[in-house]
Amino acid sequence: MTSFWVGKRIRLRGIEPDDWTALMRFAEDEERLGDLLNPPRSAESHRARVKEQAVAKADGDCFQLAIEAADTGKVVGSLGSYHADARSGWFEYGITIGAGFRRKGYAAEAVLLLLRYMFAERRFHKCQVRIFAHNEASLALHRRLGFVEEGRLRDHVFMAGRHHDLVLMGLIADEFAQLHPAGELRGRPLDPASNAT
Repeated sequence: MTSFWVGKRIRLRGIEPDDWTALMRFAEDEERLGDLLNPPRSAESHRARVKEQAVAKADGDCFQLAIEAADTGKVVGSLGSYHADARSGWFEYGITIGAGFRRKGYAAEAVLLLLRYMFAERRFHKCQVRIFAHNEASLALHRRLGFVEEGRLRDHVFMAGRHHDLVLMGLIADEFAQLHPAGELRGRPLDPASNAT
């Protein structure tokens, strides 16, 4: 039996201390794309943060994973569930794909693996995601996966000298099960050319 965490293009795995250089590059990519703007951090700061993540005890349904390309073993991104409300049955997640690894189907496959785990194994009812309104690629990816826009927080985030809208999208477990049958990840992957992140 193939691992649950392996798809056709990617493998999800725990963060390792040696992942710090890749994760540092991804943070720099996000800044260049206008997604985040923070003061510069030292390499040692990135190394310490990733080492801390690598040895951190699991926090229930909140965790961070590395996305590794199945063919090369390279870390191409990271994915994590960062808020989970087990009582109400919803969770939020975030994903980052390195600039040189976008439009290859990695993001879609990683998200599908995470959703399958959270819906089928952890029995969550709903997934929420927050996306900057100017991130057309991420909005398109989530629409293709079946997420529905549920709201827009106007001028909610400030970065790069101005305010931006934040789009709230959601997907319910039953919708996911209808749109993405269990064998999809190994038999019928999404078209990588249409995968924006």
